[in-house]
Amino acid sequence: MTDMPAGGRTRAAVPAAPAATLRRMREFALVPALVAMIVLGAVVNDSFLTKQNIISILGASAALALVVLGESLILITGKFDLSLESTVGIAPALGALLVIPAASAGFGTELPTAVGLLVIPLVGAALGALNGFLVVRLRLNAFIVTLAMLIVLRGLLVGATEGKTLFDMPDAFFAIATTTFLELPLSVWIAAAAFGAAGFVLRYHRLGRALYAIGGNAEAARAAGVRVERVTFAVFVVGGVLAAVAGLVLTGYVGAINAGQGQNMIFTVMAAAVIGGIGMDGGKGTMTGALTGVLLLGVVQNLLTLAQVPSFWIQAIYGGIILFALMIARVTSGRAQD
Repeated sequence: MTDMPAGGRTRAAVPAAPAATLRRMREFALVPALVAMIVLGAVVNDSFLTKQNIISILGASAALALVVLGESLILITGKFDLSLESTVGIAPALGALLVIPAASAGFGTELPTAVGLLVIPLVGAALGALNGFLVVRLRLNAFIVTLAMLIVLRGLLVGATEGKTLFDMPDAFFAIATTTFLELPLSVWIAAAAFGAAGFVLRYHRLGRALYAIGGNAEAARAAGVRVERVTFAVFVVGGVLAAVAGLVLTGYVGAINAGQGQNMIFTVMAAAVIGGIGMDGGKGTMTGALTGVLLLGVVQNLLTLAQVPSFWIQAIYGGIILFALMIARVTSGRAQD
């Protein structure tokens, strides 16, 4: 029962508005940090705020953004997929190997370019479906399953390419990163559209509400009529497709596919998601926060590059960023993290 003070008014649900305001504030919690990094970049290097450098930051962040989007959707349901980084490598590699001739380390099938491009998202969907089946249907531990898949796919990539770098691909494999519209690469527009669509679904569509409900309490969501297994399985598939497309974006950006494509990318992906406010225990986070996390890391990496910081320090800095973000989240939320 609620308290009834003088005047007959109840005090139920009073904390709801402040809680909603706090959640909305956390969506934009990284904006001050992003602005500070931009100001620092402008001070450190005169070329930081040039149009060419800003376009470079966005283009370099497009592949990461797509993988972060896929990982964020999975995290919101209370699961995670470590193998997305390997999907970034194996999906475009298989598409390319089916197209390029044997003399260029291909399979020798020399299928049409359109078929090779179609294979890429299909491979991503198949890998996501396999992970979803193992985690959702067989109820295996997501960490162990996706870690094993990461290792398996990494080995398959090295074996399929024989450790070689694939160069001799049709121009269509690079077009997504090299084609520009309004001076921005097509990959940037695709990433922006994907985030916009995901943000709309999460905020306004019943499917988005279902994702949050599953991550918050799967049993309660099931009791409310949400098809928990089906929705979670579908999210794994979507994550796989997004990682595969990200692999194609990265291929176009780099201009080749090597046997280590996507390796260690998952650390950066988790960093962007965590500092963007995506909850590791499910049911929390927004696409605005996740995208801000991507942009922040993109600016940090660009700034470190311009400052000529050795590349092997970047991963250590990302790890520090994750720890700092977790501490901030603990202080602001007041909740222990499982």
